[in-house]
Amino acid sequence: MNTYVNDHLGGAALGSELAARIRDRNEGTPLGELMTRLAAEVEADRRDLEALADALDVSRNPVKQAGGWAAEKWSRIKFSGAGSGDAGHGNFMAIETLTLGVAGKRCLWRALDLVGDRYEAIDRGEMARLIERADAQLEALEAARLEVAAAIFDGAAG
Repeated sequence: MNTYVNDHLGGAALGSELAARIRDRNEGTPLGELMTRLAAEVEADRRDLEALADALDVSRNPVKQAGGWAAEKWSRIKFSGAGSGDAGHGNFMAIETLTLGVAGKRCLWRALDLVGDRYEAIDRGEMARLIERADAQLEALEAARLEVAAAIFDGAAG
């Protein structure tokens, strides 16, 4: 379980930073408003995972944490639009990456829920709440992702 939870801790750090960056980059827009809520939720989910890791006595892997940190720094360049010259494309890729991260987080909560009766630290009611929140996050992100995709792909067709 140590490796699995550590992998997700690294991903949670990346997801939290990415959500905040999408929020900041889109301030004053409907996407920015959505990301204000989602960034707070993703950060809360990261803190919940850290608390659960502590309760499960999961030792932190500094290599995996450094990997998450490095991936977040790399993503700043990748999602800035600098490579494509199109900030809209960078925004789209950032939202798509966050969507994939939230899907992975949902997988984590479901796996932990599955074994929840074997670990006193895992509250199955809390897992149900986290799964439900991840489902809502995925629904909102997918709608935003498709809206941004339509805007950038329609613009590219012209």
